[in-house]
Amino acid sequence: MGDPQEILEASLETLAQTPGIILEAKSSWYTTKAIGPPQPDYLNGCAILKVQLFPQALLETLLTIEQKFGRVRQERWGPRTLDLDLLLYDDIIVDQPNLQIPHPRMSERAFVLVPLAEIAPDWIEPVSQRVIQDLLQDVDTSDVHLVNSNKNYHP
Repeated sequence: MGDPQEILEASLETLAQTPGIILEAKSSWYTTKAIGPPQPDYLNGCAILKVQLFPQALLETLLTIEQKFGRVRQERWGPRTLDLDLLLYDDIIVDQPNLQIPHPRMSERAFVLVPLAEIAPDWIEPVSQRVIQDLLQDVDTSDVHLVNSNKNYHP
């Protein structure tokens, strides 16, 4: 909802300005079909952060930033202004009611693996012990489309 590229860029800037967080890398932007109820295509990307926060504190920071950009959680997979997911945290595995690391469905989702492989192809997913670029080989990427970096995305 809104201008996805503008919101994503601003949310990354907010992350980069957050104490204890350094934005080390970001992927290109990719469009994909939305999951869930009918809605516009999504704009997706990944970022690598160097953090001085424990995973739970990082999750709370991400949720706060989502709210800052107008995120309201009403319907699972429903339309939203911003969705920030914590995919991986070093090689840590966390399984708590409100936080699972690695993200439980990341290895099934091309819209996660394509941008992640762009910036971290050799990162080892700690559950499967496979590198991201190998996980990418197991998913259909035909619905993930690179957004031309010279043009803004508008749904």
